[in-house]
Amino acid sequence: MSTAAGPEIPDFPVARAPGCPFDPPPVWQALRNNAPVSKVRLWDGSTPWLVTRYADQRALLADPRVSVDSGRPGYPHLSPHGGGSNLGFLRMDDPEHSRLRRLVTAPFAVKRIEAMRPMVQKIVDDLVDGLLTGPKPVDLVEAFALPVPTLVISELLGVPYSDHQFFQENSTAVIRRTATMEERTAAGRNLGEYLGELVGRKLAEPRDDVLSELAARIKAGDLTHREATQIGVLLLIAGHETTANMIALGTVALMEHPNQLELLRRTDDPHVVATAVEELLRYLHITHNGMQRVAVDDIDIAGLTVHAGEGLLMLNEVGNRDPEAFPEAPDTLDITRDARHHIAFGFGVHQCLGQSLARMELQVVYSTLHRRIPTLRRAVGLDRIPFKHDAFIYGVHELPVTW
Repeated sequence: MSTAAGPEIPDFPVARAPGCPFDPPPVWQALRNNAPVSKVRLWDGSTPWLVTRYADQRALLADPRVSVDSGRPGYPHLSPHGGGSNLGFLRMDDPEHSRLRRLVTAPFAVKRIEAMRPMVQKIVDDLVDGLLTGPKPVDLVEAFALPVPTLVISELLGVPYSDHQFFQENSTAVIRRTATMEERTAAGRNLGEYLGELVGRKLAEPRDDVLSELAARIKAGDLTHREATQIGVLLLIAGHETTANMIALGTVALMEHPNQLELLRRTDDPHVVATAVEELLRYLHITHNGMQRVAVDDIDIAGLTVHAGEGLLMLNEVGNRDPEAFPEAPDTLDITRDARHHIAFGFGVHQCLGQSLARMELQVVYSTLHRRIPTLRRAVGLDRIPFKHDAFIYGVHELPVTW
């Protein structure tokens, strides 16, 4: 099938169009319309298949013939230094993936997450109080977008918030695409040692938190100390980096769409807020380089055959703009749209474990921040905001705001 995509195989990734920080690169949108499964070329010369259509992405993400194991030959690594080697079951296939994931699903059940809403509301209100009484302009990332999920995940896991600078710096190194192998290995080792020590403490003195539940699983023989540590690292990184970037990126997008921001600001209807969050998750996408997989058997998709051992890149930021799935102006932000079927959290057995927590945090953040600071606005032009084109997780490095 190597010639099916034609003689011109585009490089991956490519830059977004100038002045369009919220939109996928036009070349991928064009491929979705004309060649929805086609080859791209990575940094190492390998040519995995790029899948750009919503229906094809859902089909492949739910297919047991598709693997997330980054150690398999043909897996499409997006940088010379790999990444995610310390992220536990995130890079495992069933049955091992299901065995480990089942052990940590309870803390992220919808009812338990909803019980945390008052606590999250207080965290957000306290941080907004700090913004209102502090200097301006202020970097919203440092003063608000990063502290909110960091405080929440620290409380949930049982990680001391006083250590937040340490684990934020190391988490950033793990997910930065331009990090060297030495930097990423050192950061992963630092986090592993830190979480391993914490799990050990929870073994001796359990508390009401997720790390203590993992420690109890060790005592019961369900987990090894190493497995519990890897799960802790995964939850810590995913629990604050992803949501922090979505808070900041969503805020920039809302400021660029004042009519949508006004609709959100004026409502006190939880259903309207929830709908707005789903649309922001669809319209934006922090995993802007898609999801990597490798075929373990031959798969027919979109009139082509993907052979065993060939890599797959599921570009869900393009799938979430597919007019077949979202027929009404999919490139437009419309917070009244029913976008619940988006695939921002993936699909299938590897769908994001923490999606209920992320949704609840975003609902509290977007409804509270703009209601309590109705004149919140950028303090610099959009062209001066540093977007994270250098990271696996998209967002902004800083967001100067005033009011």
